[in-house]
Amino acid sequence: MSLVHRRTVRPALLLISATAALIAGCAGRPVPGGVVCTSLPGALAALPGLQISQASNQPADAKGHPAHCLVTGLINPRSGTEGRSYAIGFEMRLPQGWNKRFLHQVNDGVVKPALGDLGVLSADALSRGFAVISSDSGHNGEDPVNNTYGLARGNAFGLDPQARRDYGYSANAAVWPVAQALMERHYGEKPQRNYMAGCGNGGRHGMVAATRYAERYDGVLAGAPGFNLPKAAVQHAWDIQSWKLVDTDIRRAFSPADMKLVADSVVARCDGLDLLVDGMVSDIKRCQSVFRLAELQCTGVKTASCLSAVQVQALSRSLAGPRNSRGEALYADWPFDAGMGAAGWRTWKLESSVPPWDRFPIIATMGAGSLAYVFSTPPVRAPGTPAALVDYLARYDFDRDAPKIYATDAAFSESAMAVMSPPDAADPRLTAFAKRGGKLLVYHGASDPVFSVNDTTQWVERLQHNLGLQAAGAVARVFVVPGMGHCQGGPATDQFDALGALVSWVEQGKPPERIDARTLPANKELPAVWSAQRARPLCPWPQVARYAGGDVEAAASFRCAAP
Repeated sequence: MSLVHRRTVRPALLLISATAALIAGCAGRPVPGGVVCTSLPGALAALPGLQISQASNQPADAKGHPAHCLVTGLINPRSGTEGRSYAIGFEMRLPQGWNKRFLHQVNDGVVKPALGDLGVLSADALSRGFAVISSDSGHNGEDPVNNTYGLARGNAFGLDPQARRDYGYSANAAVWPVAQALMERHYGEKPQRNYMAGCGNGGRHGMVAATRYAERYDGVLAGAPGFNLPKAAVQHAWDIQSWKLVDTDIRRAFSPADMKLVADSVVARCDGLDLLVDGMVSDIKRCQSVFRLAELQCTGVKTASCLSAVQVQALSRSLAGPRNSRGEALYADWPFDAGMGAAGWRTWKLESSVPPWDRFPIIATMGAGSLAYVFSTPPVRAPGTPAALVDYLARYDFDRDAPKIYATDAAFSESAMAVMSPPDAADPRLTAFAKRGGKLLVYHGASDPVFSVNDTTQWVERLQHNLGLQAAGAVARVFVVPGMGHCQGGPATDQFDALGALVSWVEQGKPPERIDARTLPANKELPAVWSAQRARPLCPWPQVARYAGGDVEAAASFRCAAP
């Protein structure tokens, strides 16, 4: 080979060599100093309590997820009450092209794919370049050893004090060092920003973390946060007893047409409060002083255009929230909203389509098991058949049984409320979180049938009272989504980039003055007359979106204004 020829091909050889090195790096070593994916189990072998079962390279997919390292395993395996095995199951995904951000995706009972997908997001966290970890919070809801508990098998972990504690908060403490170690060993450096995100009970985890683990997280995204989870479970019994005033079979208490009548009446009365008649109720707080359920009461025999007197009584009782015989509130009240006629609302509150549940709603099956086994001290071993769980709620005594969510005993040194709720929930100040510059972004559907949006807005109003409106808004903001059910769905603009808004707030110092939301095409509960391009701003509480003129389907035509 001549000298000239060698000079001609050498750059090509170098390019091929560099490309091969790059491919090798993409297979597991994204940056110098990191450890390839398949070597992570050995690299972290000395980490106490960690058992890695898999570390494998995953290819990019058609959903926008980059190639990544998938790690699965167990944290703190142990033998618990009655000899049952417990551990914190987890999976973590470490993407190529890491953006040096970490997202702790919080959920429980099952290890969900660590994608950072909250439903309302158009793009999940993994597709944005976040490293994401997900866990089951210390219990496997489908563990076959619990099958004898029937429908309560996913709640049987409540018999174990540590499993309760893990579910409440301590699993998150155990997951943290594992996630940090995986990132540091794989990438050769720690993340520059740490986030937590979840919806429902995941939102509760987020609010708990903002107080218990304030020093760890730069930003927390809490959707539909059930931060008073045991209190919300007491509501399940209150609902069942309310529905039984109408019919001994709760599934027949209100037909789908009855609830559509209520929802349509709310819209008819409150739609124009935001200065535009568009089938949406944006001023949810003012609506409560305008709408009167009693106006729907039949003057004679029950017809399709009215509710019976006992139906009005039952629904009013339900939404007023549970009380004991002294009239003391045991949870928050609930708003009348446009989403009460949606299928999701009905599935939670009145009737499901699940044959193994005998079509009873979620509150009467899954909810009853939680109240009995997880939120009562001592635990109540309610039989796990649909009928027995409904009966447990029907016989629940709000004087005798409701205090059990605050009770302790020799086995359970922390009450359910102490384990599940933020320590400062009743008097929020977020002192440590605010001091470190942390940001808490909360979103909540106005028609959430599981956790009352009023509980969330009352929480932020107490925070605003304690800190002042400006200081409170510098650390936490709550966005109510009109018409939205639990975490998503309902007649709502239920797709919005809450994660992007949080990142901008944390990293660029841009507090979210509004978050534009649009309709989600996959949402089957959207009214047929709505435009597929409908968009609306979500406003920080207590502001509401008001029409200012222009295209009625564009978010830019609305402004966030004082109520």
